[in-house]
Amino acid sequence: MRKLRTIADGLIGLCATIGALGLLVEVAVILVDVIGRALGKPLFGSQDLITMTMVILVFGGMALCDRMGGHVAVDIFERYFPRGFNRAVDVISALIGAVIFLALAWAVYESAKLSVMLNLSTNLLNLPKVWFQWALCGFAVVTALAMALRAAELALSGRDVRGTVRQ
Repeated sequence: MRKLRTIADGLIGLCATIGALGLLVEVAVILVDVIGRALGKPLFGSQDLITMTMVILVFGGMALCDRMGGHVAVDIFERYFPRGFNRAVDVISALIGAVIFLALAWAVYESAKLSVMLNLSTNLLNLPKVWFQWALCGFAVVTALAMALRAAELALSGRDVRGTVRQ
């Protein structure tokens, strides 16, 4: 299980790094576009770049968000329930999250097949939409697998890995 966690953490880190690079591109594009607009020469295709990069930015960081316990959690009643019940809720929540992200990956994969068939691209720069759909699929699968691994670790060892990211 430890080896699997190391591999998962590596994939999560890779996704987060790609998402961080997406953030840098996003900031650069917005900066150049804003300065260009002030000078009367906006960046052509900035809307396409911002929209597609946002996919990478958001979904690239999703697995890390889960790994660090960053998702919204309502724990109003947690202190009133037994520890075992709370752990079961955490396991079920992680499994539901994994199913949701797998469903998202499947839906986007099906959409990507249409994008290939119809040769869909962005409006201005004609960037193929399928590249970003495949990226979203990959990020969603990594997030689903990370959530499933977290559920397994919680169920088998009782160890919650959220917030224990190695620096």
